[in-house]
Amino acid sequence: MDSIKMIVPVTVKAKLTEKLRARLVDEAVKVAEQMTLELKQIEIDMQREIDKSPQHEPQIRNFFAKEIAPRQGRLEEARRRKETFEKLALGAEIIQGTTERQVELKVGDNLREAMNVELLVEDDKIIAIRG
Repeated sequence: MDSIKMIVPVTVKAKLTEKLRARLVDEAVKVAEQMTLELKQIEIDMQREIDKSPQHEPQIRNFFAKEIAPRQGRLEEARRRKETFEKLALGAEIIQGTTERQVELKVGDNLREAMNVELLVEDDKIIAIRG
């Protein structure tokens, strides 16, 4: 066997533009707003349960704390992301995710070069393929 076909990862990066910054900030704001609403609802539900059974307040608070913690984490992360995107310089490259591609490798090919491929996009258009 002289060759093999493989599926290898491709990193997708986006060049930061005003349009992308606005979209990313908006997404972070929406997540923060959603988490804030969910946290308020959990607080209302918790208070309702405490009012029904004040003798079980510690257990009720403990139960709801498990619901609150992950949402507070997502809220803080969304706020950090918003601040980061607002501060990043235009033209900065942001990793957007990964995809895959199929390659045919032959004896003597450099595996590292086949594996280290990036797509660079600007406003959803591919502007570079780096290998």
